[in-house]
Amino acid sequence: MSDHFRELLKTIGSGTHTGKNLTRQEATAAMRMMLLGEATPAQIGAFFIAHRIKRPTGEELAGMLDTYNELGPKLKSQPSMGRVTVLGCPYDGRSRTAPVTPLTALILATAGVFVVMHGGARMPTKEGVPFIEIWQGLGVEWGRLSLVQVQQVFEHTGLGFVYLPEHFPQADVLVEYRRDIGKRPPLATMELIWVPFVGEVHLAAGYVHPPTEGMFREALKLQGLKNYTTVKGLEGSCDLPRDRTAIIGVSVSSGKNVTFERLLLHPSDYNCGGKEVALGSTAELVEEMQGVLQSKGSELMSAAIWNGGFYLWRCGICSDINEGLSKAESLLSSGEVREKLREIKAKIGEKM
Repeated sequence: MSDHFRELLKTIGSGTHTGKNLTRQEATAAMRMMLLGEATPAQIGAFFIAHRIKRPTGEELAGMLDTYNELGPKLKSQPSMGRVTVLGCPYDGRSRTAPVTPLTALILATAGVFVVMHGGARMPTKEGVPFIEIWQGLGVEWGRLSLVQVQQVFEHTGLGFVYLPEHFPQADVLVEYRRDIGKRPPLATMELIWVPFVGEVHLAAGYVHPPTEGMFREALKLQGLKNYTTVKGLEGSCDLPRDRTAIIGVSVSSGKNVTFERLLLHPSDYNCGGKEVALGSTAELVEEMQGVLQSKGSELMSAAIWNGGFYLWRCGICSDINEGLSKAESLLSSGEVREKLREIKAKIGEKM
């Protein structure tokens, strides 16, 4: 048993009157001891549930990210990449609405934006459809590549995927605790803003509850990450909704200045409103995505254009959202996005 970890556990688990938040350094140490197996299973489970009840702070999230940045996998920048976009979505997947994030990533990569995604396998508590299964359905086997091979595919195609079980097994070991405690631990919040990449970054992170965005902003400020987009998205993802106003936060750095702007985007103002696509089986979802790549009109196609257009603007490819929407539609209808998927599959096939 780790006596040091026990003291950190006592700090956050002593109740309303005597409990305290961890400092950044303490959160870093706690995360390191959990990842390295220095804390016992009982201590780790107690920490997760105590932290869940207390709720994490931005400083604690920054400390946990420090450890992930120290011990975790990282894709690397190359001179030709420019600012790379990292798409942060819940690791426990989707269970109600069809995710469009993989299509967004393909649209961005087709337009020349380098994109990093990350996640794991089926995961408590939601046990929703994870991205890795969607990519497998599309014929892309990220989970069978080493990190070096992912880097090579990333450099060649503009898209990379960091897969927890293969590339960060220390963190994957902690997944089982989510099932044991029956609640999302603070890790689930921290993962949304983790950047497994070294270089100039634009982070897009989704959330459900407004206070989470405040934690994001504090943590990212401490991490020194200045260019990011927060989205009150579908099931906590960075997918923009179409059946309600999209609540978005935009942080931009210009020299030493950093500004944060609130955007309220009404899909109907851009002729993109509509019902969210209900999630069926993974096979059905993949079939719908294949239809989008074949330029077949559908609600999922509209969602892909809405999200692709927004992120093309946000990533600096287009001067405004309307131009982004037009470009997203053009890239899909011309077959260029479909060709990008074929390119990625071919490159991965060379590595296997």
